[in-house]
Amino acid sequence: MGGETVPGDRRCLAARAVRLPLTEELRSVGRTIAVANQKGGSGKTTTTRCLGSALAERGRRVLMIDLDPQASLSEGCGLALHRLERTTYHVLLGQARLAEVIVPVEERLDLAPTNIHLAAAELQLVNMNRREDKLRNALRPVKDAYDYILIDCPPSFGLLTVNALSAADSVLVPMSCDYYTMLGVRLLLETVREIQEEVNPALVVEGILATRYDARTLHAREVLEQTRQALGDRFRIFQTVIRESVRFKECPIKGQSILTYASQSEGARAYRALAEEIDHA
Repeated sequence: MGGETVPGDRRCLAARAVRLPLTEELRSVGRTIAVANQKGGSGKTTTTRCLGSALAERGRRVLMIDLDPQASLSEGCGLALHRLERTTYHVLLGQARLAEVIVPVEERLDLAPTNIHLAAAELQLVNMNRREDKLRNALRPVKDAYDYILIDCPPSFGLLTVNALSAADSVLVPMSCDYYTMLGVRLLLETVREIQEEVNPALVVEGILATRYDARTLHAREVLEQTRQALGDRFRIFQTVIRESVRFKECPIKGQSILTYASQSEGARAYRALAEEIDHA
């Protein structure tokens, strides 16, 4: 499967066989959530990474899929990108099965990584039949092995994002509390409507997550309030708010999520709260 993983991965190989029982009420087996915003800097990769860790910490089996050619999720998990022999690029083009590229990251948390080669997939998919269904079809053999599948989408609307939204049950929209990212949320919601009409009628909005929130600034408070007023009657606005913190910038350097790097920090507690909101939805 290739790649170097963060310290402790050897333990994960054995630990993956240990599964905690799920409650009868839990409706999350194979639940696929695309994490997307068409504006960069929204916190989608951080959210994918930290939410994945938080759900795994709750005993859920989680697969993260890196569908962003920037590969920040893969790099932030401690992988050596240049050593990856098989990635999501090969999966989308039918050159590898998804199970062949998956690597363990933490106990109960796996990753389907990528690297810069994924950028070429947009052009190569154009002339392929059913190009929007490549990820959905690739997921079928592994979906039942996980309670949650989180897809980190690129900050653009192309075939990679279409594949993610086609494969997803829902889309989680991170929104850093600034004006331009708020506009990106509106664009994405329009994209979701188009996907519902043309590709995936079952797709729903999981919710909008406020990220990089700084309560000291009037602008951040106004953006969050405007979002709640404009969209709160039609879409779920998560109660959890992710506040700005330098800890989030430090985590990728260590190849860890904030739940490991700073387990008692405000950011770690926030993503645990988000996981609880989603896990009980």
